[in-house]
Amino acid sequence: MKVEKLADGEVAVLHPQGSLIGDKETDELRKAFEELRKEGNARAVVDLGKVNYINSTGIGALIAGYNDYSQRGGKIKLCGLSDRLENVFVITKLTAVFDIHPNLKEALAGFALH
Repeated sequence: MKVEKLADGEVAVLHPQGSLIGDKETDELRKAFEELRKEGNARAVVDLGKVNYINSTGIGALIAGYNDYSQRGGKIKLCGLSDRLENVFVITKLTAVFDIHPNLKEALAGFALH
């Protein structure tokens, strides 16, 4: 998984790929969140544009990251959801939990970095 640092390192962008179903990709996402926590990162965007499927385990990894950031006063945004993934978030009512944007540019603008 690719992890970028933008806005002078203030925002981390995670780019998971494939299926988030509890296998290698999901483990990589959890590890990335853990590394970012160790670094003290408080702002992250998870770009799901290259994720083709997500199940409860993958959603659990995102929620764990969200909870960790929230407890530390941070924020996670999601972007790039396909229609299929967006439907999962709508059905599970997670659209009320996550700040979801159509693309990375809008997600970054949502942080209103100064």
